[in-house]
Amino acid sequence: MAVYKCGSQGPEVRQIQQRLKDLGFYHGPIDGDFGGGTESALKAFQRAQNLTVDGQVGPATWGKLGIGTPAPEPAIKSEPLNVRCLALTGSFETGLPPPDCFAGLSGDFDGQGISLGVCQWNFGQGSLQPLLSEMSRAHADIVDNIFHDYAEEFRHVISVSQQDQLAWTRSIQDARHRIAEPWRGLLKTLARCEEFQAIQAASADRMFKAAAALCRTYQVTSERAFALMFDITVQNGSINDVVKSQIERDFAQLPGAESLAALEVARLRIVANRRAAAGNSQWIEDIRTRKVTIANGEGVVHGRQYSLEDQYGINLTPFATEI
Repeated sequence: MAVYKCGSQGPEVRQIQQRLKDLGFYHGPIDGDFGGGTESALKAFQRAQNLTVDGQVGPATWGKLGIGTPAPEPAIKSEPLNVRCLALTGSFETGLPPPDCFAGLSGDFDGQGISLGVCQWNFGQGSLQPLLSEMSRAHADIVDNIFHDYAEEFRHVISVSQQDQLAWTRSIQDARHRIAEPWRGLLKTLARCEEFQAIQAASADRMFKAAAALCRTYQVTSERAFALMFDITVQNGSINDVVKSQIERDFAQLPGAESLAALEVARLRIVANRRAAAGNSQWIEDIRTRKVTIANGEGVVHGRQYSLEDQYGINLTPFATEI
């Protein structure tokens, strides 16, 4: 089972918080965010149950909490690799677990009107309209159930000129580019639903193919490698020829006696560090932390604990070549 600890997020954390509250140990919000308050309550519970007081919910603590056995695996782990990688990158971008990581939403701070989803598809570049139109065409009933009285306005917006679309997006946000309710909640609800997640994954196909091409270029074959190259494609665009030559030089200096798994991880660490070093100096460490977390399979990004295997089912097994 996954181990839940400070920095973990998601519905399983909500279950833990609710059970600790029911037992009188936790008095905070049921928000699915495993922070210091949840950890403190959990340690008090573990002490009362004569468990190892480590502030982590593993099999023994989960069983004592009586939530149910066995502990559920995160639903995202049963999705195809491309959806799992999309969720991981979305979580880095939003700081939120699935399904909320698919619902990144921002206003007109960059002149693009509204940006939505993992890859921040937007009105300004004309990249969001096809996704919304596909959702309206293929899943009209879901759109009606989400938007209710606003469904007709939603459909009109995605059919008018881009100029009118941008004018509309700016009419529903304040001077600080915060999208007003009910549209903020409606758009995020749309982006969370499985059908729109699938549309996002289909729209990201070009980036998935670019990630697979990078894996072939650098002779890495694992799911973790694919996740790293996809995250590079989304956040950084690609890897230029100067960085490529640096990576290849570092590869040539790796010891030859490494196991295949160790060699894979060593190569991923080199790619992660070299690509980060080539970024904007203001963001190098942020990029490095994120990329090295993928290369290592675990780490802390923006205060959130990540375990790619436990949370996303992303490991060192080879990924399917047809991606």
